[in-house]
Amino acid sequence: MTKNIKLLGLDVGEKRIGVAVGDSSVRIAIPFDTIEVDNNEIKTIAELVLRENSEIIVVGYPRNQAGEATAQTKFVEDFAKKLVDLGPKIEFQDESLTSVIAEQRLVSYKKPYTKGDIDAQAAAIILQDYIESHYAG
Repeated sequence: MTKNIKLLGLDVGEKRIGVAVGDSSVRIAIPFDTIEVDNNEIKTIAELVLRENSEIIVVGYPRNQAGEATAQTKFVEDFAKKLVDLGPKIEFQDESLTSVIAEQRLVSYKKPYTKGDIDAQAAAIILQDYIESHYAG
C-alpha cells in the first residue's frame, strides 16, 4: 500500500493567492479558499499546511505563451522561497491558461462568482495537473 500524500496547491498572485487541497490517493484537487496578500499570507499558508498535514506545496509556475519566464515568474519564484521553511516540499507546476480555464468552468456553472473564486479554481487546476502527472494510476 502506497502512502497517501496530502497536497496544497497555490495560484500565487500579487493581490490574492488561490488555494486548493488534494491527496495522492483520491487524486482529486478541490478549490479550497483564497488568501489576501496582506503581509500575513506566509503565516496563513503555514497554518493551512499544519491543519491539512500537507507534505507537498504545489505552486503554479507562470510563463508567457512562448514558454519563457516573465516578471510574474520571478515574483512567484521569490514567493516560493519564503515557503521553504514551512517544511513541505515545494514543487512547481506549469499554470498556463489555468485562470482562463477556471473562469470558463465557473461561467458554465451559471452562478455568480468572484475573482477569488477564479483564483481558487485555478489553484485546483494547477494541483490536478500535478496530481495527474505524478500519481496517475
